[in-house]
Amino acid sequence: MLTRELAIADYKIVDYKQVHVFPDRLTQSKNAQYQAYAGAMLEIYRTGIGLTRKELHRSVRQIFAKEVGCPLRRIDAFCKLLDEVSTYAHDQPRKAAQLRQRVFRAAAKLHPLVQTSSKWFEHTEEEAKKRIAKEIGIPWATIKKLFFADLNEYHRLQSFEGYEEPGKLLSRYNVAQAQAVLYDATIMTVKTSGDFKTILRYAKLAGLMHSIERVEPNSYRFSFDGPASLHSETHRYGVAMAKFLPGLLSCKGWEMVAWLKPTKWNKRLQFTLNDRCGLNSNVEPPADFDSDVERMFFAQWNEAPRGGWRLGRERNVLHSGQRVFVPDFDFVHADGRKVLLEVVGYWTPEYLAHKVETIEKFRSENIFLAVQESLARKLPIGLGLVIPYKKHIAINAVLEQLAQ
Repeated sequence: MLTRELAIADYKIVDYKQVHVFPDRLTQSKNAQYQAYAGAMLEIYRTGIGLTRKELHRSVRQIFAKEVGCPLRRIDAFCKLLDEVSTYAHDQPRKAAQLRQRVFRAAAKLHPLVQTSSKWFEHTEEEAKKRIAKEIGIPWATIKKLFFADLNEYHRLQSFEGYEEPGKLLSRYNVAQAQAVLYDATIMTVKTSGDFKTILRYAKLAGLMHSIERVEPNSYRFSFDGPASLHSETHRYGVAMAKFLPGLLSCKGWEMVAWLKPTKWNKRLQFTLNDRCGLNSNVEPPADFDSDVERMFFAQWNEAPRGGWRLGRERNVLHSGQRVFVPDFDFVHADGRKVLLEVVGYWTPEYLAHKVETIEKFRSENIFLAVQESLARKLPIGLGLVIPYKKHIAINAVLEQLAQ
């Protein structure tokens, strides 16, 4: 993703009350010339194996030398995105620093250096380089190459994964600028009538704590409003929302509203998107499980027959008024009995309070809770059946409870 310093956005005041945010976006109709620029940038990186990051970035900037109205931040954003799909050679720990110390010690004995020798100043720069190279035992050309190898801008390109074609790079740029806007987000809501479970999965993968409510017979609203402590002290939750955006863009039938609180503004800003916004994101399919705890439990359960109980993953959407809840697992017995299982690991006080409230609403659904051991004692007495675990959920502990 881009850094905050590379974010570009416009602002529009609506009805003298709301300020809407519009991240920088390159379109075919207004910015057709960028297709050629993107192709040139990809070529620089494809043929730039062995060049330093500084040399690659300088070449990219030269592409835009005659482009009127292209801010430097846009060019640097392209460089950042290209670097993300590149592999650079890194200096061995302290190797370059040690080399500099050796060169400086050797050069100090020859001080001062001049371009042309005289009877007062006999050591020329070229002569000094030869003497230093001989003393250290490394050709000067190699010394020059390794001298600042520990600095980021002097890392050398080893390989370039790149983008399939120029349009993919431009599409990634547009999404990255939208993500950068979300760094300042404190609240996000997503209304969906489409890929409900996929959106839920991407939200969990991004580490977003959420609540869900049904707003229409076939529509739900996700609310992402991380703990207040994070809002007031850091922007980590906004970063989690930014990570969530590419997954959301791959879904259908949704509308998003995010409220932002940048430090330079004294009022909240609004950022809106929907599945028709024109942003495209090719993301990996969501992982089947939200954590290693869930993945291990599912795998171990299916290693052997479990007394007629079959295990399913996120197959039940529960409703209670406007509240919606999708438990992590369900157990269905051959005789028709069904038990649900919710895994609770990562938490904050606000998240735990919401989780307790949700379980209370669905108490009649026969839900077991698998709870990380240090958290179990924080749950209210009488909430329901709690199965504590340390690093993994014990199969036998679950079977014992299912047998009762």
